[in-house]
Amino acid sequence: MYLKQINPFESAMKQFDKAAAFLKLTPSQIAMIKEPRRITEVNLPVRMSDGSIRIFKGFRVQHSIVRGPAKGGIRFHPNVTVDEVKALAFWMTYKCAVVGVPFGGGKGGVVCDPNQLTVTELENLSRRYFAEMSDLFGPDSDVPAPDVNTNSQIMCWMFDTYSMHKKQFLPAVITGKPLELGGSEGRTEATAQGMVFCVEEATKILNLDLKKATVAIQGFGNAGSFAAKLLNQDGSKIIAISDISGAYYNPKGIDITAAFETCQNNKTWVLEGLEKKTKCEKMPDPMKLLELEVDILIPAALENQITEENAPRVKAKIIAECANGPVTPEADDILEKNKIFIIPDILCNAGGVTVSYLEWVQNRMGYYWSKERIQEDLEQIMKKAFDEVYETSVKHKVNMRIAAFILAIDRVTRAAELRGLYA
Repeated sequence: MYLKQINPFESAMKQFDKAAAFLKLTPSQIAMIKEPRRITEVNLPVRMSDGSIRIFKGFRVQHSIVRGPAKGGIRFHPNVTVDEVKALAFWMTYKCAVVGVPFGGGKGGVVCDPNQLTVTELENLSRRYFAEMSDLFGPDSDVPAPDVNTNSQIMCWMFDTYSMHKKQFLPAVITGKPLELGGSEGRTEATAQGMVFCVEEATKILNLDLKKATVAIQGFGNAGSFAAKLLNQDGSKIIAISDISGAYYNPKGIDITAAFETCQNNKTWVLEGLEKKTKCEKMPDPMKLLELEVDILIPAALENQITEENAPRVKAKIIAECANGPVTPEADDILEKNKIFIIPDILCNAGGVTVSYLEWVQNRMGYYWSKERIQEDLEQIMKKAFDEVYETSVKHKVNMRIAAFILAIDRVTRAAELRGLYA
């Protein structure tokens, strides 16, 4: 789904610089909070099902631990690069700060195609990755979670590997686990639910009726699929969805129940064949989904999907960034000129890390909450964060992305200065 190769870490640094300029940070302040504190790269030998040994490249980046343990997912994808992981760890630092949860930023990745691995090979790779990184991970140092192409089962294998090394039951080392091993109610749909809370607030500002809104969603993984389900339940009309198999369009609305059933019936979770099972057409160019005339556009796939090349053709009133870094800085400027309201990723998709925080708290307490309490806490945290970002946007007369970074950078800077420098 990439339009062209754009360095995501360079994009992240441009976002930082724009916001830092408003805060008038000193060079020393910037030096303390801008670059990653630690980058780890490992070669992972894994025994394959045929008895051979294959080497996989793995990364873990800790961007900051100023406000708490590093926090961030682990993705398995053939296009993982160290710059991508650095950018994602950077965004996690400020995502946690903007919603006020006491974590820093981290991210991990393994260069692989999990769809080409057997279950045994996938387990071997997951355990090897966590074993090689075991000096980094811990409930008080670095707490990972699922990300692209990883899930609750992979989190179980990683949690078990760590617990075996430590000879203790330590569920707080990782989040996104199933309920049977200390997972939290509401975690599966948390990213999408947090986005919906933000969209509800944005539609109030723009005087849009969410029950009559049209929606296009790029990406139908965990975040995108639940975004479709939740918004559809709210009465919105989902007219286009897409994944690696293509983009599917119906101006009268796509049957989201049928879309879920299609994914479940396929060998892997993909929409392949949806056009044969329900009334929709397969778009010749999947990227054109981003240019449909809709009220709400939700990029929920990968980075750098809206660039200066296609941004002039984006017609949505609201862009809700369920993915990390889907809009480049150059595209941001174009979209702002066209008066498109963007809910930035570090706010919009922070529902996942918020409920991960609640899971971590429950693990440490050994006491677990109802789904109703989780939903109440998530709504309160997300709507409070949205309101704070919007107020900052109005105060400084800047867009929502710069406002979110102003708020988050200020919080990280204050924490760094209060801690001082150990010498």
